[in-house]
Amino acid sequence: MAEPRRIGILTSGGDCAGLNAVIRAVVHRAIGGYGWRVIGILDGTAGLMRRPVACRELALDMFDGNILRQGGTMLGTNSRDDPFDPPRPDEAPGARADRIIEGYRLLGLDALIVVGGDGSMEIARRLAEAGGLNLIGVPKTIDNDVALTENSVGFGTAVDVATEALDRLQPTAASHSRVHILQVMGRDAGHIAINAGIAGGADIVLIPEIPYGVAGIVEKLERIERQGRNFALVVVAEAVVPAPDAGAEPDGGRRCAGIGERLGALIADRTGAEVRVTVLGHIQRGGAPSPRDRLFAAAFGVRAVDLIAEGKLDRMVAWSNRDCIDVPLEEVVARYQAVDPEGALVRTARGLGIYIGT
Repeated sequence: MAEPRRIGILTSGGDCAGLNAVIRAVVHRAIGGYGWRVIGILDGTAGLMRRPVACRELALDMFDGNILRQGGTMLGTNSRDDPFDPPRPDEAPGARADRIIEGYRLLGLDALIVVGGDGSMEIARRLAEAGGLNLIGVPKTIDNDVALTENSVGFGTAVDVATEALDRLQPTAASHSRVHILQVMGRDAGHIAINAGIAGGADIVLIPEIPYGVAGIVEKLERIERQGRNFALVVVAEAVVPAPDAGAEPDGGRRCAGIGERLGALIADRTGAEVRVTVLGHIQRGGAPSPRDRLFAAAFGVRAVDLIAEGKLDRMVAWSNRDCIDVPLEEVVARYQAVDPEGALVRTARGLGIYIGT
């Protein structure tokens, strides 16, 4: 690749806190450090499909101190329309992917930075392979399930929100002698649930990676009551399916719709406890990014631009052992980072007496 002069950046998949901080870091490093031009592509890969391509040139004067603090993404994002899905009746096979690749060419980009989760990374790499695109990935997801990085942008803020929710639920649970269930996001992984559950003093944490039983939950709640406490806090990841002894089947696929409500009804029926359920939902995605998410965003954005300058392409920036590194995208998309059932956090939860399954 010749010396870059014009790079693109897009945000893809679900939004999260810290995306604007990544964009800001890329712009500062690319323009201030190398004198390049930066093109922001609107609405993820959907922007590359439009004609003319939906984009805006980014300049340093767009990034005052406030953008660093804003949630969401100033470029917009898109979590639909996988270009490699089966073609619609009115389109040829591969037409969407070809149009995205053509959009990259029309912009005259020397490289593209994709800020996305595991699904976005896989799509972007397939596009890069199909069209010979110069690609760098930046991991962002509240689920923290992107492989080969200890942290992804957005995860820390989501954990902070869930932990604060537990902090607020505890006094009302104690005041009314209730079991409070907090349902958190986690598409297929329980990272938010176990992190917030430990930090927020939960008694029960249910995650997709570890089987659980309703009998085990009931036993834990009865033990709490015998110890003289009149309330309990339960955290459940949205991807958790009903336990084998729950007398129900998941509502299609691996995920269970309304697992918090279903679990609440089971607990109330089997223990007689008064139960309340709180579903955080998209609250975990919004709001100002935490300081750590801003730091990861800054480090990732700067390193992504430096990788382009070094000619190190088809890579993803990552955080490992207190350092910002880069890893092969090929290896990232070949793996998935779920909670390790034998890992430090699970051992910690069990050591604290948290019921986390069998």
